Amino acid sequence: MTKRRTRRALVASGVAVTLALGGSAAWALDRFVVEHVEIADVSSYEAEQSADATEADSASADDPTIEIETIVEGTGDETVTYYVAYVVLDDMTQLRSAFAEDQFGQNIIADTSEIAEDHDAIFAINGDYYGFRDTGIVIRNGVVYRDEGARDGLAFYRDGHVETYDETTTDAETLVEDGVWNTLSFGPVILEDGEIPDGIEDVEVDTNFGNHSIQGEQPRTAIGVIDENHLVFVVVDGRSPGYSAGVTMTGLAEIMQGLGATTAYNIDGGGSSTMYYDGEVVNDPLGKGEERGTSDILYIAE
Repeated sequence: MTKRRTRRALVASGVAVTLALGGSAAWALDRFVVEHVEIADVSSYEAEQSADATEADSASADDPTIEIETIVEGTGDETVTYYVAYVVLDDMTQLRSAFAEDQFGQNIIADTSEIAEDHDAIFAINGDYYGFRDTGIVIRNGVVYRDEGARDGLAFYRDGHVETYDETTTDAETLVEDGVWNTLSFGPVILEDGEIPDGIEDVEVDTNFGNHSIQGEQPRTAIGVIDENHLVFVVVDGRSPGYSAGVTMTGLAEIMQGLGATTAYNIDGGGSSTMYYDGEVVNDPLGKGEERGTSDILYIAE
């Protein structure tokens, strides 16, 4: 708790200084740094919204199987190190989402491992960093949090299948009625029917302040679909010559192809790329062993 209070104190101090300056600096700080809490107690909110649906779906489910593998390719400064989690679920509702500080809003962050520990997770990866933007369809654990379609999303359905979709052609209520359990809003889609779509190196996920592109060799996080309730999660470390250079978007797609995925989707990467398993961070973020805060995770509880 000390670390979290310290971070907030520093942010508050920065707000006072920057707001005194006025203009664009104050706007940027308010938009991308200052916490804006929309729902202060997500656990209670989800319980109210979903009633007994979650427990009913998963009460009789068998435990998921999780296998973690480390893969190292290349040599010297071209070395790429990535971590693979093969996950077989008995029920898609076993894959859950959680928000930093158990709050929904913008600029609320915590380390992936902290959020995972708060929710008794055995396995977790960073999410799509929904809190950096105010667009996208955000459905988590069957509950709608945001309905502002803007890009290609990923939808996990209660019946075990996963689809990519165009957010601008539907709405959150329709998706929930159709059985969607969780959505992610980042991208791009890097595999469709086992093939790499054209143009994935040119996608701009966000066109706002300071985050215009995701090109080049970078740390990455991706989710792949092998079959119903059979997923593969990949975290590629990067920006660490000799340990891991990172990969391009096409390189990430090729990794997912090689792992047997037919559908794959890129989510937030860079310093946020983190895989957590059995009480420890599996990868080495930026080669420094230091996590960068994120707004959300996907996880499987113990």
